[in-house]
Amino acid sequence: MVNCFQVLMIALLISISFFATAGKVVVRKTSEPFDAFAIRDQVQQDHQWQQMLKMQQQINILQALPNGCLLFAAPYRYFNCAGNSYRPYSYQNQEVFIQIDPPVAKQ
Repeated sequence: MVNCFQVLMIALLISISFFATAGKVVVRKTSEPFDAFAIRDQVQQDHQWQQMLKMQQQINILQALPNGCLLFAAPYRYFNCAGNSYRPYSYQNQEVFIQIDPPVAKQ
C-alpha cells in the first residue's frame, strides 16, 4: 500500500528530473581542431538573429489591428481586440498600435 509520503517523494523526484536536463553536449577528440571563439561568435549571431525575429514579429503586430476591435475613448483613446488593448501612436506619419495593459476604470 502506498502512503502519501511515498507519492509526494515520487512526484518530487519526477519534478527534479525535469529541471536537471542539460543543453546540447558535444563530444570531440582532443586531436580535432577546436576554435572556441568561432563557436562564441556563432552563438552570438544566432542570438542576434532570434532577437531580430522577435522585433519583426512585434512590428507586424503593431502595424495593423485584428478585425473586430472596439474603440474606447476613456480614460484615453484605445482599442480592445479580443481582450488585448492597443493604443494608437503616430510614427513616421503612420498610425501604429502599441499593446498596453488594459486601462483601469476610475470609480
